[in-house]
Amino acid sequence: MRKPSPFSLILLTLCLSPLGSNFVQRASGAERNVIFFITDDESPTLGCYGDTSAVTPAIDAIAKDGMIFRNAFATTASCSASRSVVMSGLHNHRNGQFGHQHHYHKFASFHNVVSLSLPRVMQRAGYRTGHIGKYHVAPETVYEFETYLKGNSRNAVSMAETCKDFIGNTEDDRPFFLYFGTSDPHRGGGKDKNSERDLKPDLFGNRPNDQAYPGVEEVFYDPATLPIPSFLPDTPETREELAQYYQSCSRIDQGVGRLVEILKEANLYDQTLIVFTSDHGMAFAGGKTTVYEGGLRVPMVVRDPYQDQRGLSSDALISHIDITPSLLDFAGGLNYKTNAPKNKLDADQFWKDRGEALKENRNGNKAFNAYHGRSWMHCLSDANAPHHETIFASHTFHEIQMYYPMRVVRDSQYKLIWNIAHPLPYPFASDLWAASSWQAQLAKGKDAPYGQVTVDQYVHRPQFELYDIKADPFESTNLAESSGHQEILKTYQAKLKKMQKEMDDPWIMKWDYE
Repeated sequence: MRKPSPFSLILLTLCLSPLGSNFVQRASGAERNVIFFITDDESPTLGCYGDTSAVTPAIDAIAKDGMIFRNAFATTASCSASRSVVMSGLHNHRNGQFGHQHHYHKFASFHNVVSLSLPRVMQRAGYRTGHIGKYHVAPETVYEFETYLKGNSRNAVSMAETCKDFIGNTEDDRPFFLYFGTSDPHRGGGKDKNSERDLKPDLFGNRPNDQAYPGVEEVFYDPATLPIPSFLPDTPETREELAQYYQSCSRIDQGVGRLVEILKEANLYDQTLIVFTSDHGMAFAGGKTTVYEGGLRVPMVVRDPYQDQRGLSSDALISHIDITPSLLDFAGGLNYKTNAPKNKLDADQFWKDRGEALKENRNGNKAFNAYHGRSWMHCLSDANAPHHETIFASHTFHEIQMYYPMRVVRDSQYKLIWNIAHPLPYPFASDLWAASSWQAQLAKGKDAPYGQVTVDQYVHRPQFELYDIKADPFESTNLAESSGHQEILKTYQAKLKKMQKEMDDPWIMKWDYE
């Protein structure tokens, strides 16, 4: 009879002890997996952010066992441009994705972003990478995943089911990185013809006539009970559209809940980082496509199973430029000294080996050597840990017809917006222009109220907008023309110009002409 090895005796002892059962359970799958869940046009309208109307128990549970970032911001409130920032760690004015990727808009990132792109660096850090749902960036080779899963991006529950085999794959011993992108709560699906109003609300992806998606228990909201964001008018049209929006958000939450169940069934819940966010704020005029708080402020809920402290809330200023370096940091692949991947891909050699894009403008005449953002992983263990002192936002296009460059610098006290094309009327995204919540006020005339401003003031904007964001979180009083705030205005203009220089913003030249 063979004598048992010392390792066998240790393993047997572990298996017979309480620690041993946990050891065997953890040995069933790879450690340090990542699920990155990103929604489409969702503000922090979640129970865990204090919204008492929102029915979001799954996300609330993750927040209770993780961390809420209360000052998380997109850099641009436009779908493709924002997702390129999320997946590159670079502002979109630098990565080249100035606006929408689809249809005739045809914006795309520079080819050499491949050396910093999220799916590429996670794969090089030893992860198997998978994607499901909304993609909306280009070129595909730059943001390439190993596995593409197909599912109805309006039904996060069915999307989760589709991911089950990918998550539970035991034939590949690498940890997994799953990018999970819903199309909810983006506008779409037509109008609610059951509305008694002349201007019908958008369905926000909900099925008509109160029908439900397979596997979803739809949550219906009473328009009369919903809170009205400060940037919207309190009208029947707004309330009806918000009810549709909230329903779409609750469907997302059920998808989160199903993902958690799948992780637990595979004994991977305590081996998987979960990050929940949105590309930008809700799809209403005053939110999406703007650089106001309603456009840039996003939910950011993170559960790191390897943290001892849970149920924390952080006021640290964080930005979408931080997501790629943060996830790479969790994966052990971030070089802190260079703020770039440890195993960084040589982009020029990559394209040369492929024989592609050799005559293209691949980098905008400057190498992509580091991320604009910084990892916030240290914040997860310390609710009081600071991150950015100042954040920067950069918007240029949404749809290609919508040229309206804006630049923003913001800290915990003041926020400065530079409307570079301010002589132009503010352009509308096609779906926001058609929104009943906007059309109802437009029909009342240019002096009709719209949130903190009038219809005319929303469309015709000044060159600079300065807000004491601490005292005036709703951005109701522009201090740029205030005689008592001229020194502050100059200080923040200097900060803005300095950040534009640091972030390689081509629009910095607009300070010198026009």
